[in-house]
Amino acid sequence: MSSERKVSLWRERLTSPLTWHYVGFVVLLLVTIGLAARLGMDWAITDSHAAQIQSDKQVQLKALQIQTAPLHGLDKRVEKTRDEMRAFYDKRIPPNYSSIASRIGELQVQSGVRLTRIQYTQGAPGADLTEISMDAGISGEYPQIMKFINSLERDQTFFLIRAMSLTGEQGGLVNLRLRLSTWLRPADVPSGLPATPKEDQEPASPGDSEADVAAPGTEGR
Repeated sequence: MSSERKVSLWRERLTSPLTWHYVGFVVLLLVTIGLAARLGMDWAITDSHAAQIQSDKQVQLKALQIQTAPLHGLDKRVEKTRDEMRAFYDKRIPPNYSSIASRIGELQVQSGVRLTRIQYTQGAPGADLTEISMDAGISGEYPQIMKFINSLERDQTFFLIRAMSLTGEQGGLVNLRLRLSTWLRPADVPSGLPATPKEDQEPASPGDSEADVAAPGTEGR
């Protein structure tokens, strides 16, 4: 009898709506817990991914800042460079063609050397400056020649020595061939000046007498 009552009792409980409510509640609770756990995992993954993206963006931003750092104040540096170039032109570029020979003549007298010849040629015209090349023959004692060369290098007028070669020595006098350059503004270059030959070409050699020293403004006219 007791067993039949127990079976009957279980049947009543299973058919009771309250029992199924409990079962439904437990199932919903388990589903909710599972969804919450899944949501927490997804949130953790998303948060980690977002943090990685933010970190990458910060690295990219830092790299861009480093790359663009040299450009900061570029307009001021460009203007400063232009001012320095103008100051250099005004101070060290010959004001006109004839002043080149005048200054070389002054340095010749101060050092005691003798210019046996000098030929002027011009390079390709530039936007701001045109190179004026000089091929000269010099004779004198060794200390005099060194003083002349040092004077050219230190002179306020910008002279650039391209090449030097010994052409002879006799009785204590040294003969030297000197190639040097200076620059003029394009408007100051006279018309008809011969073009500077290439390095593998020899310039036309004028005579070796003192009368053959060409003064600027007379060649090519």
